[in-house]
Amino acid sequence: MEENQRVSRRQRFPFARERSDSTGSSSVYFTATSGATFTDVESEGGYTTANADSDYERDSDRESEDGEDEVSCETVKMGRKDSMDLEVEVASGPVPRALEAEGSPGLEDMLPLLQQADELHQGNEQSKREGFQLLLNNKLAYGSQQDFLWRLARAYSDMYELTEEVSEKKSYALNGREEAEAALEKGDENAECHQWYAVLCGQLAEHEGIQKRIQSGFSFKEHVDKALALQPENPMAHFLLGRWCYQVAHLSWLERKTAKALLESPLSATVQDALQSFLKAEELQPGFSKAGRVYISKCYQELGRNSEARQWVKLALELPDITNEDSAFQKDLEELEAVLGD
Repeated sequence: MEENQRVSRRQRFPFARERSDSTGSSSVYFTATSGATFTDVESEGGYTTANADSDYERDSDRESEDGEDEVSCETVKMGRKDSMDLEVEVASGPVPRALEAEGSPGLEDMLPLLQQADELHQGNEQSKREGFQLLLNNKLAYGSQQDFLWRLARAYSDMYELTEEVSEKKSYALNGREEAEAALEKGDENAECHQWYAVLCGQLAEHEGIQKRIQSGFSFKEHVDKALALQPENPMAHFLLGRWCYQVAHLSWLERKTAKALLESPLSATVQDALQSFLKAEELQPGFSKAGRVYISKCYQELGRNSEARQWVKLALELPDITNEDSAFQKDLEELEAVLGD
């Protein structure tokens, strides 16, 4: 079964993957986090290290060697069949949740589990680790459920943020993206599935070369757009779109030329586009993200609107650091304060 799974994974991707030692780009991340993450967390031990050394990682290495590429939404629908997912494949189109619930023994037991996972995701670093292990421990029982799978994908994204060791980060991103793919196989009408697939594409892109990052950026935008179509009042999706617009607006000449060669439609976005998305996220949920307020300041400063930029620097300073990204932006805030003055 393990060998069949590896073969099916290798055949799933239409392009050949290049081996790359790149760990990111100064201008293209296409992810929910910015640049390198700064954290005092040591490399994962115990269950996290065991996970990093699991069959998933060996599959990841094999995929990297044999060649595999970023997948589009259509490819996701035809993607992998998890070895633990033993039920009959879902027919094309989403399964109504009421019907899915009726045919799912033990669903009542799963609901408290999902609630606990959500609470742990909102907690501190230790809580996120516990949430990740909780979901791993219950995958055999609930791994056929879409709502379980996208939460597991989200937990892999959390672990990516908490880990400093490069190979572990890449493993978490790759494994998490596969769980998001499995969730999308159950139906593409769930905004959370698209959102976390996009986030994990972005995280994985930080460890790929320029061509793969461009392709990941295209897939990132595709799934963020789908998430917004399904859930237009989602502040995180608007924040992610703002990140994409901001990064595309700052592509280098080489990156733009590569994107033009790879994609039928060139990547196009402006700082003004990014600003509107960040402001929309703030409108929907004031104080949603300290990093978002820093981006708003950056956009206003680049557009020559220094008074608004100063205002948003002050607003950003009012918020505590919640995520690693917030902490990473402290230097940006200091630089903005120096440039903008009082």
